[in-house]
Amino acid sequence: VYSLDGLLVFGLLLVCTCAYLQKVPRLKAWLLSEKRGVWGVFYKAAVIGTRLHVAVAISCVLMAFYVLVVK
Repeated sequence: VYSLDGLLVFGLLLVCTCAYLQKVPRLKAWLLSEKRGVWGVFYKAAVIGTRLHVAVAISCVLMAFYVLVVK
């Protein structure tokens, strides 16, 4: 997380993980119930991942290409 590309990878993984966890009912009630504060970050990441799923998927593919081939 000490570089820009590491921060982008971390952000993409957070958004993808929270969007996935939103589909699991027990985890959604436990982890994504708060909409404010520190736990609200997970809720907001899940909303971003759900609403912008095409853009997030394209970003994941491009970041994977960058990490595996370019870097």
